[in-house]
Amino acid sequence: MNFNLKQNIIYEDIDFLIVNKPAGLLVHPTKYQKENTLVDFLKKYYPRITVVGEKERPGLVHRLDQDVSGLMVVAKNKKSYESLTGQFKNHQVKKEYLGLTHGCPSQEKGTIDFPLARTKKGKLVAVKYEGKLKMKKRAETKYEVIKKFRKYSLLKLEPVTGRTNQIKIHLGAIGCPLVEVADRVFLHASTLGFYDLKGEWRGFKIDLPEELKEFLKKIR
Repeated sequence: MNFNLKQNIIYEDIDFLIVNKPAGLLVHPTKYQKENTLVDFLKKYYPRITVVGEKERPGLVHRLDQDVSGLMVVAKNKKSYESLTGQFKNHQVKKEYLGLTHGCPSQEKGTIDFPLARTKKGKLVAVKYEGKLKMKKRAETKYEVIKKFRKYSLLKLEPVTGRTNQIKIHLGAIGCPLVEVADRVFLHASTLGFYDLKGEWRGFKIDLPEELKEFLKKIR
């Protein structure tokens, strides 16, 4: 995809940078796609990042799915990497998403806490019963209805845990799957906050991308 990293950096200092990742951009290489990922653009922009963190994911302390947009923090040195990974592990990072769902949750505000596990075929699912699925992992997503439409609901979503595809799976499990818009889902990481190396809280917010704003204008 056509992506300009410099135009999508909304903040940068000596320790980290904040990127507004567009939907469609893969964060790091996979067995299906090796090039044109956020990691590739980061290495060209800041070559020294190659020694920060994991070799295949330099600088990355978290990720967003390819079809999700929004804020990501990238560590520029080892101290920042260690601090940020520790905060993510200890649930000290503030993460909020905006998501549009089909239908509306039964309650205006609540928490979805179904554990996640893989089926025998490897599919990641929400476990809504006490079965014998192995490797069940705790997963918790807080939500709040911001606006109701006739067929849709706009939610503020806060993943307490950071499991793969957690928000999508949890919303699907309560009968309110995310809406698909063009080649993406209506899910946007709008708020991100954490402590910097000086112990000061750093908070960042960003508005919905234009394609999602336009979609909201067309629905009732």
